[in-house]
Amino acid sequence: MEKMKVGVVGATGMVGQRFLTLLENHPYFEVTALAASARSAGKTYREAVGERWKMKTPMPEKYADMVVIDAAKIEEMGKLVSFVFCAVDMKKDEIKALEEAYAKAEIPVVSNNSANRWTPDVPMVIPEINDAHLEVIAAQRKRLGTKRGFIAVKPNCSIQSYVPALTPLRKYGIKEVVATTYQAISGAGKTFREWPEMIDNIIPYIGGEEEKSEQEPLRVWGKVENGEIVKAEEPVITTQCIRVPVSDGHTAAVFVKFENKPTKEQILKDWAEFSGKPQELGLPNAPEQFITYFEEDNRPQAALDRDIYGGMGVTVGRLREDKIYDYKFVGLSHNTLRGAAGGAVLIAELLYREGYFN
Repeated sequence: MEKMKVGVVGATGMVGQRFLTLLENHPYFEVTALAASARSAGKTYREAVGERWKMKTPMPEKYADMVVIDAAKIEEMGKLVSFVFCAVDMKKDEIKALEEAYAKAEIPVVSNNSANRWTPDVPMVIPEINDAHLEVIAAQRKRLGTKRGFIAVKPNCSIQSYVPALTPLRKYGIKEVVATTYQAISGAGKTFREWPEMIDNIIPYIGGEEEKSEQEPLRVWGKVENGEIVKAEEPVITTQCIRVPVSDGHTAAVFVKFENKPTKEQILKDWAEFSGKPQELGLPNAPEQFITYFEEDNRPQAALDRDIYGGMGVTVGRLREDKIYDYKFVGLSHNTLRGAAGGAVLIAELLYREGYFN
């Protein structure tokens, strides 16, 4: 099978690096172009990244000598790729304009950025949960005047530690959710070497994160109406987002109130049986088990459990009844795998299999 040619825009940053480690031996996709800011353009990838390689595994040799292209040179990229992953570090309006320019040039964009998450006809997808939102692409193409080009995005990394666990429980009528997320430093694109002040420290604020954590789940649970995604009206979600001294893995402490309270056994059964289109299609990065529940009191733990199913599974533990809410539990997901680059690659695999790149 001939692989589809793909570019990574924003290849020098942490998420861009993660994309390259995930795509090195991908069965569907071959990276044929790397793009970044004008200051990196013209250098080899190794030169452009320099000392800033942040992955635990070495830089894949196959990319080291590739010459980085200026991300703004869309026509040049278009000659080399069939679609792009986007993970640039720019102002929101600049990202929006760049992604739209790629789409209008008939280059589909699978984005890790937040800029287009609330564009009404752009699907924001967790593939196991709302793959049906991809149908809005037809309306988006109409607006953009494209045949092939479109933008699809993945949601914020923080919500993936609790939204998967809540989704199969929505049938019981979720009324209220309180979630506190304990977020790894890689979510800020940092390592401990670059951010020593995070060692032995907690910062009780992450800019913009609480609003995303409260609103994005409602968009994921929304529905397509008249060519746009209309967000769900319930439940009411309130969050606090805290930066903690962990390299990778976002943890969430969650409290939930139902209209029709299920039993603990029902919840555990729903989690165990929950799967979606990625599992049905056997996509390369789909976790065999989407949600894994731990019976032990001291799990899930970031260091032990973030890499489950290659970092693409979600883990849950400590489900118990609560005095104020109906239940409480703890969730965990790998923020740069399931929550960032891996989630975007899984979306691309789904788009590929469903024919959206044709």
